[in-house]
Amino acid sequence: MSIYKRGDVYWYKFMWKGKLVRESTKQGNDKIARQMESAHRTSLAKGEVGIREKKAAPTLKEFLKQEFLPYAETAHTAKPLTLRYYKQGAQMLLASKIAGIAIDQISDQNAQHFAAEHAKLSPSGINRGLRTLRRVLNLAYQWGRMDKPARIFLAKGEHQRDRVLTDKELSVYLAACPQPWRDCATIIAEEGMRPGEVFVLQWEHVMLNGRGGLIRIADGKSKAARRVLPMTPNVYALLKARSEAAGRPCEGWVFPSGSSEGHFNGDVAKDHHTRALTDSAVQRFEPYILRHTALTNLAKKGADAHTLARIAGHSSIVITMRYVHPQADAIERAFAMAHGKVSRKRPSPLARGKRPEGEKQPEVGTKLGTSGIGEKMRLLAPGQPNFGEASTGQAI
Repeated sequence: MSIYKRGDVYWYKFMWKGKLVRESTKQGNDKIARQMESAHRTSLAKGEVGIREKKAAPTLKEFLKQEFLPYAETAHTAKPLTLRYYKQGAQMLLASKIAGIAIDQISDQNAQHFAAEHAKLSPSGINRGLRTLRRVLNLAYQWGRMDKPARIFLAKGEHQRDRVLTDKELSVYLAACPQPWRDCATIIAEEGMRPGEVFVLQWEHVMLNGRGGLIRIADGKSKAARRVLPMTPNVYALLKARSEAAGRPCEGWVFPSGSSEGHFNGDVAKDHHTRALTDSAVQRFEPYILRHTALTNLAKKGADAHTLARIAGHSSIVITMRYVHPQADAIERAFAMAHGKVSRKRPSPLARGKRPEGEKQPEVGTKLGTSGIGEKMRLLAPGQPNFGEASTGQAI
């Protein structure tokens, strides 16, 4: 018997008199799925049923209007930018020549025809539609509307957000930023947080202890996005000043505004960013470059890929690897150590992991400093290892 899982439900497939039988059990229990497959085989053998005709797949236009867009409205209610992205991509697909093709007949060739229709757009604009198409086909596969989704290739030449700002560029830019974007940009550039994570920051997720502090990201793009970060001195100073000015609140938005969401948002941030670029004369860059700069600088200062993934909130270490670029001397050292060609200089007790006589070993959870920040991170994020603990080698 052959059963397999698509999303949360099991399917079964088998050959009967030269024809493929494939159906969804609409069940999440593998035992029940096997029983349903066995019952179907038995019914066919007894002649009680014939091979059911495969239901025709909907056209791309029908699937977008009847299933994908309603799904997107529900699934991405809390993420308006994601919802807007898919809505714009869906409108491009609905207006294209491939809208009338059945979803199980769409191939990458059709996708390239779509790209040719929109050749006047930038690669990023074309890929908005192609990424939406890719998501549509994957969902159709998960929901049993088609047997296998086509592999869709994106348009080449899309601008990558991989620029790294110099210290001088960052300093001049921040000085030209109006508030509250200046504080938001500082947090992004020093903590490596996503802009959206900073905009929705609330006081109940900020801990100021008089000497340092922690920021808890309680929600995000994935489970890995929920994390706790220690504050840099600049970030601690600006958040403490904001807290004092607001009367030391225990809850509410850190960056409140009169927007519909109640907090500072990306639309206003874009205006502030454009004004800062003009006033500072810094070469144009996207706001997300601030995060890229922070993570790249952490990698340059020795943060390994697994630690960087935790800091960035990446769900896959593959994403993090774009920030880690081992230098030639680091590669040479790794080979030398692997073959026993290490320095003859005797390491100090600290380098060997020992403490000098009379000095106590610090408790677990306090490796980030003498203020006990490590232990507080454990309390804020139960079940997660501290940044100071050794990496398990898992992609996070």
